[in-house]
Amino acid sequence: MPDMSLLTPYKDDIHQGSVLERFKINQLKLDMSKIQVQDLIGSPSIIDSFHNNQWDYINHSTLHKKDDIHYRLVLTFDDDALIHINTTGISSLLQLTDKEKEAENKRISDEKEEKLLKQKH
Repeated sequence: MPDMSLLTPYKDDIHQGSVLERFKINQLKLDMSKIQVQDLIGSPSIIDSFHNNQWDYINHSTLHKKDDIHYRLVLTFDDDALIHINTTGISSLLQLTDKEKEAENKRISDEKEEKLLKQKH
């Protein structure tokens, strides 16, 4: 009988909110229109009806049920022009990207190992 202790169940990553990419955030420029911002990074997680000139992009991600990543990007507009970019908390975005790559590499490695085990039996 094969040793089943080598096999682990697949644990899907959970992403809640806006999943952003750092290189796209770096392309944000003051005076961009709301349409240009939306085309670049997508719709915001929150547009407060009382403060419709502030767009919030919020994310909470759990990778392999152990690594929690939180970030928030706040964009402020004056009419239709971007006037302020608050990237506080975005530093974890790089961590998220690195951890996602690491998780994907591990998943591929695990699949190869599982395939080899099946071929042996």
